[in-house]
Amino acid sequence: MTNITIDKSSSIPAYQQIGDQIGAMISDGRIAADTKLPPIRALASELGVSNITIVGAYRYLEQKKLAYARIGSGTYATELLHKIRPIPADINRHAGEQEFELKDAINFANSSTPAELFPIAEFKKLFNQVLDRDKGNAFSYTDIQGYEPLREAVCGYLEGYGIKSDAEKVQIISGAQQGVDIISKALLMAGDVVFVENPTYYGAVGAFLSRGAQVIPVNMQKDGIDLDRLRGLLKLYRPKFIYVMTYFQTPTCVSYSMAKKRTLLELAAQYDTYIIEEDNQSEFNYGTGRVTPLKSLDHRNRVIYIKSFSKILMPGLRIGFMVLPKKVGQQAAAAKHTSDIYTSGFTQRAFELYLRSEHWQRHTEMMRRTFMERYEFFIKQADAYLRPYVKYTKPGGGLSLWLELRNKELSARDICGRLLEERVVATPGAVFSTDEYDLPFLRLSFADLECEKIRQGIKTIAKVFKEQS
Repeated sequence: MTNITIDKSSSIPAYQQIGDQIGAMISDGRIAADTKLPPIRALASELGVSNITIVGAYRYLEQKKLAYARIGSGTYATELLHKIRPIPADINRHAGEQEFELKDAINFANSSTPAELFPIAEFKKLFNQVLDRDKGNAFSYTDIQGYEPLREAVCGYLEGYGIKSDAEKVQIISGAQQGVDIISKALLMAGDVVFVENPTYYGAVGAFLSRGAQVIPVNMQKDGIDLDRLRGLLKLYRPKFIYVMTYFQTPTCVSYSMAKKRTLLELAAQYDTYIIEEDNQSEFNYGTGRVTPLKSLDHRNRVIYIKSFSKILMPGLRIGFMVLPKKVGQQAAAAKHTSDIYTSGFTQRAFELYLRSEHWQRHTEMMRRTFMERYEFFIKQADAYLRPYVKYTKPGGGLSLWLELRNKELSARDICGRLLEERVVATPGAVFSTDEYDLPFLRLSFADLECEKIRQGIKTIAKVFKEQS
């Protein structure tokens, strides 16, 4: 194993450096499953370290489930069996993830904003403006981190949320999912631990599991993640990071209390871990209180902030950004390069002009006003027709409502199947579960529905509940 190197100036212990490099060889197949690792004395002599250092490296690998010991024989590479819980095809149908025959159904599963609200005319002008100004350079390679004027414009945008950053800490990405994937590639190795909210967005969980991470769910409460449970788990594990959505969480629609946000940051510092904060709905805040992302309270550089513009702008634009602690930035840029080299430079140039213009402010206010009207109508209809059958908390923002079945003998999946027969699509809670197949919850999104469709759909849902009760 002569390709193992040890950086003596690093704060990372030598045993961990050695373990991480052997672990990478196991993860990518360079060391096959059940291969015996070098004897302790031989490897210690080869690397110029003590036997104790190699013992520590092998124990470290065992803790990460990357190696196992055979008494009297030695240490061997583990066979990696990363099993991602599959989402059944019928649940995908309920979730609106694929096309099916009910083209004119009332779709409460689609959380994408409707195309008729996209600022097409403004972007048409901006695309022409970029072409006139930059000519062929508009399509040339750009920096891996992103078009610098856009990163500077993002810093100005962040000031409105109380987040102070400079362009060097900003990484442009092709949507939030890519951001989660990049961080997974940059930070995770097989056997690493990640804490996630439960329930949560399954796309993020899939990214973590694809890197061989151990995903440990922590239940959500009415004001955020269960901190007592989190404290207990932090004493047992050392997670690489904790994945959260602090505003209108997917799927519970919960927003974190200020006290819970501050305590979460304190725990991250105490246990030396990062927090990934994903934000794609904070603009859809229908109250009078100021939005305060976790990142705006982050004075110790513990938060990796991922922001997508898919909901508030246009999902097909595929643009977003991350604000990264300095220690993570270089690793994230390298992972971005292996994903797609860089996000479309032409799109970045146009979006930079849009973000600096008055059109951005007008558009976000129009979107907020439009969806606040739908939200208020949606809540009114739910209060009128669904209260006998479900419980829910009014989130005060976002694009969905999370409903808990009062009758726990009912199956949310069966309810969704019955609704399909009535040409109504809803999402069962199982889609967002990290550890259970069925949950007594439904998620209903009003993002792509006008008021009359909302009324019809809610009445149909109430009818099906009444039939099943």
